[in-house]
Order: sequence, then C-alpha cells, then structure tokens
Amino acid sequence: MPKSSNQKLKILCLMRILLDHTDETHMLSVNELISKLADMDIKAERKTIYDDIETLRQFGLDIVMGKSKSFGYYVASREFELPELKLLADAVQSSKFITERKTLQLIKKLEGFMSKHDAGKLRRQVYIQNRVKSMNESIYYSVDALHEAISEDKKISFKYSDYDVLKNQVFRRGGEPYIVSPAALTWNEENYYLIAHSDERKGITHFRVDRMSNVRKLPQSRCPDVAGFKLAEHSKKVFGMFSGSEADVKLRVNNKLIGGVIDRFGKDVIMIPDGDNHFTIRVRIALSPIFYGWLFQFGDLCEVHEPQSLKDDLKKQAKDFLSRLE
Repeated sequence: MPKSSNQKLKILCLMRILLDHTDETHMLSVNELISKLADMDIKAERKTIYDDIETLRQFGLDIVMGKSKSFGYYVASREFELPELKLLADAVQSSKFITERKTLQLIKKLEGFMSKHDAGKLRRQVYIQNRVKSMNESIYYSVDALHEAISEDKKISFKYSDYDVLKNQVFRRGGEPYIVSPAALTWNEENYYLIAHSDERKGITHFRVDRMSNVRKLPQSRCPDVAGFKLAEHSKKVFGMFSGSEADVKLRVNNKLIGGVIDRFGKDVIMIPDGDNHFTIRVRIALSPIFYGWLFQFGDLCEVHEPQSLKDDLKKQAKDFLSRLE
C-alpha cells in the first residue's frame, strides 16, 4: 500500500482520535478508525490498527474493547475524570481574579482532557454572565513574574491601583512604583494576594495581585526577613489579608463554635475546656477591623478575656457604631 505524506503520524493521530471521540458509551470499530484516519489523509489496514492499539496500550493508554451494537474500542480511563474536571472548571469560573475571557479559554483547555461527547457536559455548567470578575488581563504575566522573583530571591517593583466612582483605574502614590521583597502568593476570600516585606513599612504587608501592574523583577536580593516566612502560621493570625499590630489573644468560646474555630485556626489549636459549654483558646492575631467583625458576628458565644487593650478597643468600636444609628 502506498504511503501518504502523513503516514508517519498514524499512531499519534490514532491516539488523538481515540481520546477525542471515544468513552465508555461511545466506541469506534476498526473500520470507523480506518475511516477517520482516511479523513486525515492517512491510510491504514486492519492489522496495523490492531498493532498500533497494542503499542498505545504498552505506552499507557487505557484502551478497552467493548461491545454495543458491534465490537469497538474506547479509552476507559484518563488523566482526569469528568468529576475532577468539573471541580477544576468550578474553581476557575468562581475565581474573581481570573477574567471572563481567560475563564472561557481555560475551560476550553480543560475540555481537551475529555472526549468531545463529555466536553458538552463540562460546557453546560459554565455560567459566566453577571459573575464578578477581574478586569486585569495582565494578571497571568504578573503571577509568572512573582513566582520567578520568589524562586530567584529577588525584589520586585510594581504599580498598585484602585478605582474611582467612575470605575476608572487610579494608581496609588501617583503611579510611583512600590518596591518590596515577595514572600508568598496566597488565596483568600476569593482573591489572590501577594504577601511581601516592605522596607518602607518595615514589615509584612499584602497586595491584591489583580490590582498590581507593571510587575518587574529587580536585581536586588530580597530582605532576609522573608527567608523564614511561614505562610500557614501567617494565615492563621491574619483576617481578610488586613495587616495590623499583633497581640496574643485569649478567647472564651461556646462549644457551638468548635467547628468555626477549627476552620479558622486549624486542628492544632489548643482548646481548653472551661465548664460544660465553653472552652478557651490562645491565639496570636493581627488586630484589624476584619478580626473585630469576626468577633462581633458571634455575639455572646465568644468573649475576649485578654488583652485588656483589645477589650477597650472593641467597646469603643461598638459605641461608635451605635452612635451612628442614632
């Protein structure tokens, strides 16, 4: 049989056909495989198809022969199963920092890990309209630059922006670049944050990555303080990525909030029973309005015992709030 110009690609094209067009409910017979290869200007015989399928099996592709109306072949298992891809698609579409355009692009790429028959199932669960999304298309380049700077132990510079009432982008500090030592990237409250050491503020601070632009790696080495930075410990004491002065806080908590305390501080938090219905914990907290809000939401189920300065500040916050209701 004369060979076509695409003959060297035969086994690769056969693999692509099986991945794209087959699953447990959609099989292709040998004749159908030969036909699809012919559509790609590749000639094949039955014997070579059998040989190629066996080679693909040895390569690691889980090809199974099944029977519906007739015998056929299909890919039984893949690198990602449909429920896993649905989970990833949900994560992408619910991420505020990923733009609507990039969301659709990423989900389209996820479809490449399943058959075309299942791709429709993934596509049907995508609801982008009216979902809050970032408008910063350069975020992906920023993330890449941040990871590179962290791995190479370098400082970065960037511009940081807010929006005015007309939804126009307004740079802070008149567009003057920030220069910081990046420590880590973290996900919090549906947003992506850079945690960094600022020489200017003399400590750790946070920046929303979707509000950063013109991210540049600098030749200067990072501040030595970030070398021992521990993200897990930092996340436990920071609420809503708001920095603040740190304090050792003692709380007396109703047993009804055990789940909430573990969710917030982790399973290693030490809970000391205090009577039949309460327990106490000691945690180091970055004091901030978000932390105060976290406390207020529990009402009398959570009491602050220490420090006194925190108790005084909470009383003042409560009085100020009540005065605005008069």
